[in-house]
Amino acid sequence: MQPLELLKYRLGITTRRRDTYLQQVINSCESELTKNYGVALDIENQSDHLMFLVDFAQWRYMNTSGAMPRDLQFRLHNLLIEYQRGDNRVE
Repeated sequence: MQPLELLKYRLGITTRRRDTYLQQVINSCESELTKNYGVALDIENQSDHLMFLVDFAQWRYMNTSGAMPRDLQFRLHNLLIEYQRGDNRVE
């Protein structure tokens, strides 16, 4: 499944009216993870990366302010550790 389909399912959206906006939220989240945190997600091959992106995009969509939830913080931290020890680092 694609991130947009999963995000819509998670948000309970069944129409295509918000697809453009939701896709931009997903793109923004993916870009933020790459530029700010140095993490390049492999959403095609790793389901945990895909679900993190969907959950992160849902949080971005639902909240305009406030701290990141602890579960997202832990998962982001784990991604950072994964990329710091591997050859997948973004320079």
